[in-house]
Amino acid sequence: MAKRKMSTFERLNSGEMNRRQRRELARKVAADDPELLIVNPNAAGIDVGNESHFVSVAPDRDPNPVREFGCWTAALRQMAEWLKSCGIDTVSMQATGVYWIALYDILEQYGIRVVVSNAQHTKNVPGRKSDVQECQWLRKLHTYGLVRDSFRLAEQMQSVRTIWRVRDRLVKDAGRAIQHMQKALTKMNIQLANVLSDINGVTGQAIIGAILKGERDPYKLADLKNYRAKASREEVARSLEGNWREDVLFELQQAVDSYHFLHQQMQECDRKLEGYMASLPTRTLNAPAQPESAPAGTPPKKKKAKKPRGNEPAWDLSAELARIYGVDLTTIDGINVMTAQTVLSEIGTDMSRFENEHHFASWLGLTPSKDKSGKTVRKGKKKVKNRVAEALRMAATTLLKSDSYLGARYRHLRRQLPTAAAAVKAMAHYLALLVYRMLTRGEAWVDRGRQHFERKRNQRELASLKSKARVHGFQLIPISQAS
Repeated sequence: MAKRKMSTFERLNSGEMNRRQRRELARKVAADDPELLIVNPNAAGIDVGNESHFVSVAPDRDPNPVREFGCWTAALRQMAEWLKSCGIDTVSMQATGVYWIALYDILEQYGIRVVVSNAQHTKNVPGRKSDVQECQWLRKLHTYGLVRDSFRLAEQMQSVRTIWRVRDRLVKDAGRAIQHMQKALTKMNIQLANVLSDINGVTGQAIIGAILKGERDPYKLADLKNYRAKASREEVARSLEGNWREDVLFELQQAVDSYHFLHQQMQECDRKLEGYMASLPTRTLNAPAQPESAPAGTPPKKKKAKKPRGNEPAWDLSAELARIYGVDLTTIDGINVMTAQTVLSEIGTDMSRFENEHHFASWLGLTPSKDKSGKTVRKGKKKVKNRVAEALRMAATTLLKSDSYLGARYRHLRRQLPTAAAAVKAMAHYLALLVYRMLTRGEAWVDRGRQHFERKRNQRELASLKSKARVHGFQLIPISQAS
C-alpha cells in the first residue's frame, strides 16, 4: 500500500525535520510563490486589536485586499458581510486577550469557520511586524494549513466556566483578606496565629469579632475558645496581650468587612452556578460490568457524603458532578469536588477533541517538552498555563501521606525523580490519564491499596536484577537457598 503524503503541517509537527529544513520551509512560506500545498483556498487572516481589526484576503478577491474595521458591533457585521462577498469561508486569528470573543461570535453567525490560534504557534518572520503584515501572514499560514485551531469549550459549558472563574477569584481575594487580618493583629502584637491553626476558624472569628466590639480583657476573649481548639485558655490569653492601636483596629475592621462581603458574593455565585449546572444534560456511559484495573470481585470504592468544607459550595456538588459526568471523579484519591468542578468548567464532558490520553496530557502541559534537531534532543520547559493542570498538581501534592495506591506511587516518584516539582508533575500527568480514561470508558476507579503497588514494584525490581545478572553470566539465588 502506497504511503500517504503528509501535509506541510504534519511534516512540521512530525519531528523529522531538522533546523535547516525548517528554515527552508519558513523561507518558502514568506516567498510570493511558496510552492506549498493549498489547504484552505478561501482563507482570510485577521489581526485582532482593541480599537480596530485588520483583515486580509487574497489579492484576487478584492481591489483593496487589506481593510481596517472598528471594534463596535456594526463594524464587525460589516466585516463579516465583506468577507462573505469575497467568498471567504474560513478565517484565522490569534487569541488576543478577550478582544477576539465578540468577533468570533459574529463570524460564526454568518457561517464563517473561525480558527483561533496560539500566538506562539504563528510567530511572524523577523522584520515583518505590523498590523497589516500580521493579518497577511496569518492568511498565508492558514491558506497552507499551517495554523492549528485552539480548544473551544462547548457553548452550554461556557456559563459554568464564567461563574466558576469568578468564584475562584473571590476565593483568592478572601484568602488575601485573611492575610490582612493576620498582619493587622501582628502589628498590635496579638499573636493569635501562633496558638490557632487558622484564624478563619470558629475561635479566631469569634475573638476578632469581640475585639472589634471593644473587648480588651484577654481572659474574657480566651473564654470564646471553641472546645475543639487544642491551645489552652492560658495560652490563648497570653497571645492576646497587645497594644490596641486605633489605626490598626480600623485596618482590621476593613479586612473583616471585605472578607464577609467576598463570602456573600461567593454565595451568590453558588446560587447562579447551581442553576446553570441543573440545566446541563445527564450523561450516561456504557461502562463495563467490572473495571479492567480492578481485581476480580472488588467492589467500587464508595465515599460517604461529607459536609462542604473550606471554600466548597454549600449544596451537594458531588452528586451533581456525578450526574453530569456519568462517573464519579472524586473516587480518585486526591481529586475532590473542587478539582472535579474545575475539570468540568474548563474542559466539559466531551473528550473527543483529544486523540488519546497522551494528547490530553500534552495539551495540559504535563508532559516533557523536547525540541528535536536531527538526532539531537534538546530538553526545554513547556510554557503552558492551564487551570486544570494547576488543579491536578495541587491534587498530586495531597497524596504524600495517603495510604493508597496513588499515594504509594507518588512517594515512589519523589524518591526516583531529582526534584519534588518533577514528581508533582509526573503524578499530575498520571491523574490526567485517569480522568481521561474515566470520562471516555466509563470505568470506575478502584483503589488497589499501597501493598499492591509495593508488591508490583518489588516484582519489577527483581525482574530487572535477574536480567542484569543474566547478561553478565550470573544467576540470582535467594539468601535462604544459598545458606
